[in-house]
Amino acid sequence: MVKFSKQFEGQLVPEWKEAFVDYWQLKKDLKKMQVHGLVYQEDKPLRPTLAHSLLSPLKKLPLFGSHAHKDHGVIQVHKKLASSESKGDVYETELLDRFADTDAAKEFFARLDLQLNKVNQFYKRKEGEFMERGELLKKQMEILLDLKAALKRRRGEKGLSNDSKDDPSISCSVASEGSTQVVIEEEEQQQQIQETQTGEFIERVDDSGGLIKARREEGKLRSLSGRVITCQGKNLKINIPLTTPTRTISAITNLVWEDLVSQSKKYGLEGGNKVSINKTKLHHAEKMIRGAFVELYKGLGYLRTYRNLNMMAFVKILKKFDKVTGKEVMPIYLKVVESSYFNSSDKAIKLMDEVEELFVKHFAEDNKRKAMKYLNPRQRQESHAVTFFIGLFAGCFIALFIGYCIMAHIAGMYTGRSDSVYMETVYPVLRDIFLICTTSMTVVVGVMLAHLTLTVKGHSSTEVQAIPGILLLMFITLLVCPVNILYRSSRYLFLRIIRNIFLSPLYKVIMVDFFMADQLCSQVPLLRNLENIACYYITGSYKTQDYGYCMRTKHFRDLSYAVSFLPYYWRAMQCGRRWFDEGEMSHLINLGKYVSAMMAAGVKVAYEKEQNVGWLSLVVIVSTTATVYQLYWDFVKDWGLLQFNSKNPWLRNDLILRRKYIYYLSMGLNLVLRLAWLQTVVHPNFGSLDSRVTSFLLAALEVIRRGHWNFYRLENEHLNNAGKFRAVKTVPLPFHEVDQD
Repeated sequence: MVKFSKQFEGQLVPEWKEAFVDYWQLKKDLKKMQVHGLVYQEDKPLRPTLAHSLLSPLKKLPLFGSHAHKDHGVIQVHKKLASSESKGDVYETELLDRFADTDAAKEFFARLDLQLNKVNQFYKRKEGEFMERGELLKKQMEILLDLKAALKRRRGEKGLSNDSKDDPSISCSVASEGSTQVVIEEEEQQQQIQETQTGEFIERVDDSGGLIKARREEGKLRSLSGRVITCQGKNLKINIPLTTPTRTISAITNLVWEDLVSQSKKYGLEGGNKVSINKTKLHHAEKMIRGAFVELYKGLGYLRTYRNLNMMAFVKILKKFDKVTGKEVMPIYLKVVESSYFNSSDKAIKLMDEVEELFVKHFAEDNKRKAMKYLNPRQRQESHAVTFFIGLFAGCFIALFIGYCIMAHIAGMYTGRSDSVYMETVYPVLRDIFLICTTSMTVVVGVMLAHLTLTVKGHSSTEVQAIPGILLLMFITLLVCPVNILYRSSRYLFLRIIRNIFLSPLYKVIMVDFFMADQLCSQVPLLRNLENIACYYITGSYKTQDYGYCMRTKHFRDLSYAVSFLPYYWRAMQCGRRWFDEGEMSHLINLGKYVSAMMAAGVKVAYEKEQNVGWLSLVVIVSTTATVYQLYWDFVKDWGLLQFNSKNPWLRNDLILRRKYIYYLSMGLNLVLRLAWLQTVVHPNFGSLDSRVTSFLLAALEVIRRGHWNFYRLENEHLNNAGKFRAVKTVPLPFHEVDQD
């Protein structure tokens, strides 16, 4: 059976971790009480005194007030009004029993009261935020329904059916020019930074908990429409966030159009005071409101989990206290906990039901099952077949790979005695396929074995040389296959992420985008080999086995420069977009890290072509600077290590691994692997191994380094929310009612 502490840790919301009951510290306080002798042992009860032996039978009689003592208990919890009305009631426990009146017991109940007050205050604050968000969403829904009804009437007046491709619009007038300063302001929790995605205001929380509002001058570019319009008798402002390239281009177009309109008004021209709301804009607005309902429902679910877990934590810790001390404290204190605000308030539960009803009615066509797929998606249950096939293919891979290595050794393919044609043409292709298609490693190694067998037997026809290219083409075709087979949703998600990376900074950057872009930064050798493969097969060099043709072509050499620093460019553009959206200077500093990596990659490519003392010196200087920059960012920013004031020497406070020396070993390994660029300068010779095999081994070491980085980056994210991501996203809303003076 899983211990409650593990269950508690696994289910709590990471962002709200500090607001949960500190169950582990309360357990430590109980251990202190055991050390101080405040322990009740059933097998060895405390030795009673003579007076206690004589009076104990009499205490059982009603005449001596045993019932009064039982009702009075050993503690009494007082409820007081806090200094601030927003904090609600404050609880304070008084110890009444002389035996329990010790420093350890006082410390335990003082901490228990502190946890109860903290939970109540946090729950009340978050509940208020969700209630305010709920009321705002209801108003948004009313506006959307009114506009949809007006558009439907407009279609009816024109005699258009619902299936018609014509898109009539509702004509609205501009209420006032330049009225773009009014937005809905939302209160954020302490120590959190949240930006409304319309870009008009950033709300920051300073150390004292106060809100600091900073106006963004470039905010006008971040929405499709920033003008106040009068439509259906309401003064509205419609904001659509710039999350796609189409919306970004539309925003720039609208901005230019607004300037033209203002110029026409300046010179007395007419026709610039009308705007329209069509079906497309309403569709975008509806998607935004639907997403906001989903996030609100998810947040209310988290709040319910917060409530239940904390209630269980109080029950468990009080039960442990009674077991350790032999006192009956649990019924008294638990009664107070049950009547406290976080457990007695039902506002969030009612709002959750109301959100569910609204979503079923307006977004799921009164189909509750369909609505719950959006509001409460369930994780797909995995079958044991996955485990079976993992074992099957792993065994096949090992057997085929051993066979391939033995045959390659016998044929002398990886030594200086081998034919250069194989190492220049077939080996790079199959290596890259091996790296890309690890999930299909059985097929890959099988083709490698078959191809090598045909080569050893003397088959050198064009068809044999085309086998690796055909295999690569098969996997690319499988990746973009539209048929719903072989994890189509995962394949298409991967393609969407790659699209977002390629088109940086036009797309808004989320965690999965920059995490994948970081992986591409470790795959520069792979991308360069893919470039070589494309040239080799597209130009038809595989037919003549002229593997040096691409290296002799100037355009190919120039393209290798671009391929070498493209991943760093994409990542730098993502950092620039995040700085634009969030306004944090740390993103600009991170951008500088990738710019230094781009310079190092370009210099190394240039040195490979020229190989003179000047380029060698430049490689050492630029690569050393970039390495120091990257190591600092790895250890301090991404991993959260090298904290001098931490309770763990030079490590951060919260760690997953118990053995701390593993972190130091990982830092040393990361340092060594970061210096892999030295092979460009030193040109190490590992016996009779071909240089391409050496490059493959170094690329594999970079994959290992990236694996280390992934673990510690995600550990830091999970424990400390290093990226400041939120459990519940504040989805921007499209409609903002404006009061015109």
